[in-house]
Amino acid sequence: MSYRKTLKLLCGVAGGSAVLVLAVGAAAEYRGNLGEPPGEAAGRWARFGVLRAAQPAWTPASHTPAPTGHAWDFNWDKRDPHTMTNGKKSNTPATEDPSSEQDTSKPKATRNILLIRHSQYNLSGTIDKERILTPLGREQADFTGKRLAALGLKYDVLVHSSMARATETANIISKHLAGPGVELVSCDLLREGAPIEPVPPVTHWKPDAVYHEDGARIEAAFRRYIHRADPKQKEDSYEIIVCHANVIRYFVCRALQFPPEGWLRMGLNNGSITWLTIRPSGRVALRTLGDSGFMPPDKLTRT
Repeated sequence: MSYRKTLKLLCGVAGGSAVLVLAVGAAAEYRGNLGEPPGEAAGRWARFGVLRAAQPAWTPASHTPAPTGHAWDFNWDKRDPHTMTNGKKSNTPATEDPSSEQDTSKPKATRNILLIRHSQYNLSGTIDKERILTPLGREQADFTGKRLAALGLKYDVLVHSSMARATETANIISKHLAGPGVELVSCDLLREGAPIEPVPPVTHWKPDAVYHEDGARIEAAFRRYIHRADPKQKEDSYEIIVCHANVIRYFVCRALQFPPEGWLRMGLNNGSITWLTIRPSGRVALRTLGDSGFMPPDKLTRT
């Protein structure tokens, strides 16, 4: 097979790494044209070993990327009806039929959790009550409220962090939600903090809070709010949680069973919407992450 045909074949296999392959091949061919000794031909082709670094792991049988992580834990929220019955581990003898008992403890509804990052606030405030929304921040909250209303969903509750910027954002959003049935609930667990030391480490970002203190609180918030529906819930629910970027990013990593220390690798705009869906089976889907496309470009901030 000629050199050019082989290169073409390799580029086809490499897919997105075709440019890299072409660059390496071109360099090899250039050296060959300048009089490279025949004995170095094998070394020239060996340079294509860079393909292995540029491509994911491939299974020999199907030529598809091989799984690299653990299997999905369906009992991640400790509410899997196959392992729990009436809040206790099932001790039903093998001779008995546990189906009737499991039917009553099996979730039937889907929970939709819309995580809202607070709007832009006064960064010069020295204490929490001084860190209120800026005029632009109030505009952003208004845009977010209008967007949530335009979705046409029946919201069941609006929970918000007790910090001033999140409380003010939630109050503005609530004015756009139809009906008096949307309850506003303040929660200290949702306050901003450092959930876990990020990886890779960031030397210029040193939170005042100690990781093990904030982490325990934010993990407690995750366990309280992020889980499959109660078996008594008959209809799908839509719940709004207004809180902070660190909390939301940690929630997303935990809910998707990604390494939680990767939370700082994501960015969220002020007033953005992150939508998690939790199925009765325990499956979790991320419908949107940091959606802020409903705001004009000149209104977008990330402070």
